[in-house]
Amino acid sequence: MDKDINIWKQRNEILHKKVDRQMDEIKKSHKENETIFDLARKFPNKTYTELEKYRDADRVEEAIGIGHNQPPKEKGVCVTGELRKDREYEKEHKLRQEAEGELSIMKGIETNRVKEEQARSNHLQSELDRVKEENNDLFLRIAELTEVEESHRKINGKLQEQLTEVEEDNKKLARQIDDQLGRVRKAGL
Repeated sequence: MDKDINIWKQRNEILHKKVDRQMDEIKKSHKENETIFDLARKFPNKTYTELEKYRDADRVEEAIGIGHNQPPKEKGVCVTGELRKDREYEKEHKLRQEAEGELSIMKGIETNRVKEEQARSNHLQSELDRVKEENNDLFLRIAELTEVEESHRKINGKLQEQLTEVEEDNKKLARQIDDQLGRVRKAGL
């Protein structure tokens, strides 16, 4: 029975190690892939733009570096110069739109990554819950088997006592029969 308990203890240790590895994997994946959502949870007072700067300063600087305001028109300025400024504004406007489109695509990709990581995290959590439940079931089974073993020991002890008494009675009866046979033989029968 001690062998079975040792086996169960070894299995329990293996399960605990597996659970610890899975928890480390979850923690590691969250540290490596810090998303805008993770940053928003860390820094709730920051705006989305500030969080992007924090996460990827070069990309955000490029997106912010493109002019956002249309240059003001002044009175008395030459029409061709004004047209040139309008063309420059249109170029900047197109660049800004491209950057905003690229940014929205990146947000979509980031959203997909967050969903994938969340699904993976949910899968690992369900696996962890399953292993914990299995571990608890094994502990309950060990407790039941220990209880059965204890009752068997008690019964076995009582049976051993009864066997000893029966053997002693058997020896006494054998002596009595030998004594009676000896008397009968002496009597000549």
